[in-house]
Amino acid sequence: MRIAVYGAGSIGCYFGGRLAAGGADVHLIARGDHLLALKERGLQIRSSAGDLETGLPASSDPVDVGPCDVVLFCVKSTDTEYAAARLAPLLGPDTAVISLQNGVTNEERIAGSVAPEHVVGGVAYIMATIAEPGIIQHFGTVARIVFGELDGRRSKRLEALLETCRHAGLDAALSEQIHVQLWTKMAFICALAGLTAATRLCVGELRASPAAVEMFERICFEVVAVAAARGVELAADLPDRHRQTLMGMSEDWYSSLYYDLELGKPLELESLHGAILRLAREHDLQVPMTAAIYALLEPWMIRNSIASKSR
Repeated sequence: MRIAVYGAGSIGCYFGGRLAAGGADVHLIARGDHLLALKERGLQIRSSAGDLETGLPASSDPVDVGPCDVVLFCVKSTDTEYAAARLAPLLGPDTAVISLQNGVTNEERIAGSVAPEHVVGGVAYIMATIAEPGIIQHFGTVARIVFGELDGRRSKRLEALLETCRHAGLDAALSEQIHVQLWTKMAFICALAGLTAATRLCVGELRASPAAVEMFERICFEVVAVAAARGVELAADLPDRHRQTLMGMSEDWYSSLYYDLELGKPLELESLHGAILRLAREHDLQVPMTAAIYALLEPWMIRNSIASKSR
């Protein structure tokens, strides 16, 4: 299977590296110092699941890669439209473009640039970061990928990808309810990423605050309500299950939204809390906790956007 990882950061490199080790023909699309390191020294993964060093083709231009069976679309949601407009060289007649991004609107945005039949929903469960250019640090033991056709059918192309993942030893699943998977993760990310970024505190310090834990659950309830209004029914006990997950996480963990804020990078706020606010308004729903997080972080989103454009 020929696979392109578009936006080969921490998540894309981890799954791409594992797939390559399992025999897939993987090509990385990255940029900046990370791309230079991938070209010069190859990819290194540090993980409790086993370290990996491998040399993979890497480029900044999809034209250098050509048509693939699968594109793992891993760019930040702030770059979705830009990257989607450059997908054409990677597409064959049946190419699956699988978004592994944060949010529930990226698939629709990608479909604005390519034929909708190429677009596939996906969710990645992993804590990883670029420790330094070319080196990926995987935290914990979870490294799971779930994907599914947006219309719920089981397609041959995704059955083939599932087999490729399993051959590589990856924890993978093919879902017939990918919208449920997307919204389930959305509830958790909006709650946890929003709170860690807004307070600039780690998970352990959030857990020590009953008020913060209550706000975490209330954000989850708000996302569940918006999902229901959109026709996606989530488990009734989802907020409680997400709270239990919060309680079991490493106490020193932060979110990528927090790191982007601290490092002066563009924030994915519009694809997370901004999206929930917009969709809630469409259905005349009140989401006060989500609105509060958005109000606290919007100034940072504006500040970081201006700073990144001036570099």
